[in-house]
Amino acid sequence: MSVPEILVVLLAGLAAGGINAIVGSGSLVTFPVLLAVGFPSVTANVSNTVGLAFGNASAVWGYRRELRGQGRRVALMGTGTALGAAVGALLLLVLPDGVFEAVVPLLILLACFLMARRPAPPQTTRAVTRSRLLLLVAIAFAVGVYGGYFGAAQGVILLAALRLLLPEDLQRLNGLKNALAGIANAVAAIGFVLFADVAWDAAAIVAVGSIAGATLGARYGRRMPDAVLRTIVVVGGTLVAVVLLVRLVL
Repeated sequence: MSVPEILVVLLAGLAAGGINAIVGSGSLVTFPVLLAVGFPSVTANVSNTVGLAFGNASAVWGYRRELRGQGRRVALMGTGTALGAAVGALLLLVLPDGVFEAVVPLLILLACFLMARRPAPPQTTRAVTRSRLLLLVAIAFAVGVYGGYFGAAQGVILLAALRLLLPEDLQRLNGLKNALAGIANAVAAIGFVLFADVAWDAAAIVAVGSIAGATLGARYGRRMPDAVLRTIVVVGGTLVAVVLLVRLVL
């Protein structure tokens, strides 16, 4: 890559890291940039996942206070997420491009609707039963499959589901979302390193940018009131869905 291309990829990684820490759709920034500088689609996808995994780790560290007391949830849902991400990464390597393109925008819009429709869902006032935990693990698995396959706005979908089913404030749920998204990206990244063609120069540049961006995103995102964070998630998720729909039509 040329120096201007390196700078563009670095800035894209910076933006994606911050977006992932707060909302969760940073791939829509870095992936098109990697395509634009000349990487093939699958190579861009796997290199993007490997690079952003480091930013995810930075976001989890930034939200470590919000994750206190949630170790059991991370372990249970993280297991489902890890298994799903492994399946998703495998699907990326064996299925034709664009298999899930028609479904993903609808899932994101549904998540945004649920987030906007219920500022304080009544479900969150009830005890977290074993059946609800099993449902959360199943959701984590399903979102993990998507995260391993592509992952744009997986954080929006996760956060909407967590908010409906867990009695926590939005910042603590965002910390849990970051942990689960980080697990999904880490598992997929390991699979890609072992079995796919990673462009290490691109992955390294995205990693550097996303670490810095996630650090900043966590620092300022944690201070947002729940209402502001909820608005950002809804608006950001809706924009992602619109972008994906436009791509699908064009």
